Amino acid sequence: FLMLKPKSTQKNIVTDLSLLLECLKFQMKCPDLQKQALLTIHSICENKEDNVDILRKMGGVAFVYNLSKSRIVHSDVKETALFTLCTLAEANVYCKNSLSRKETFTDLGGLLMSEDVPLTQKRVSVYLLSVLVANNKSGQTLAQTTGCLDILLELFRINFPSSKEATLRPVNATQTYQLWASVCSALCGCVNNPQNEEGQRICVAVFPIIKTWLQQIALSRIEIFQSICSFIAMTVANNSGVQESFSASGGLDSLTLALVHLASAADTSLLSCQLSVNLSKTLSACITDTSLASGLAQYGVVSQLFLLLASPHLDPEERLSVLLTLVHCTASSGKTAPYTV
Repeated sequence: FLMLKPKSTQKNIVTDLSLLLECLKFQMKCPDLQKQALLTIHSICENKEDNVDILRKMGGVAFVYNLSKSRIVHSDVKETALFTLCTLAEANVYCKNSLSRKETFTDLGGLLMSEDVPLTQKRVSVYLLSVLVANNKSGQTLAQTTGCLDILLELFRINFPSSKEATLRPVNATQTYQLWASVCSALCGCVNNPQNEEGQRICVAVFPIIKTWLQQIALSRIEIFQSICSFIAMTVANNSGVQESFSASGGLDSLTLALVHLASAADTSLLSCQLSVNLSKTLSACITDTSLASGLAQYGVVSQLFLLLASPHLDPEERLSVLLTLVHCTASSGKTAPYTV
């Protein structure tokens, strides 16, 4: 029955899921069969809210969760169970709410702190955290109160792809980057959509190291630039106090210098243009609710934004975002801003 495929009738879905749960329960000594059963459950329930409801009502979600933290199952089964929980929580808000409790976050935090947990399993654990905090105020609060947010920030620091800590670890560099990128995404979910001011305030702690990263990232690492820009923009969004903290850490200066440097080559380099647009959007988020733009006069950012607007690589949507940044840069400086900033 592991070759079962999703069927259209509810009766068949109930039968299939019941058989798959039986396999999970009675094949504890056969990790390969358990993995296949979990992956089949994933296939049946992916983007299928009603199917997840059926599984939840028969106790399947709770069983998969217990499997994910069991000490007697194979590591690969635990990882697949975590992955399946991600699928179930993404597809069904009731399932997400049932998993959004202190016990779940405490368990995930323990996995992330353990040195014995494989890197791939940690990445799936971070993915599940991302799902549970996304569009979920209670999930965001649980991430804070259980210490998961602090753990994510520590992983964010030590697994940065160019950091000494990550370089010295005897692990695959690609897997380390993937973990870091997943952590970055989870942090974004902890502070925004919905906006969480307490989470934003906690994330201020990593601003000094982000300032350094912005000065060190190679131009070719566009994916790292994009992840950092997303994190900054989400963390400072609609929060003047956090925007002030980012500026005080030196991050705003580093961000502006990176933008000025890349925008100067935006007309001839597609990569420079793409990065400049990302940096421009991030700069806009950093100064929208404050008068911080007036302090950027020394860098000539407005003239570089005008050069960026002239780039042939910009599409209409990108051009609009650059114009908005230009407005934010000049608004706090008065009518003479275009000449002085």
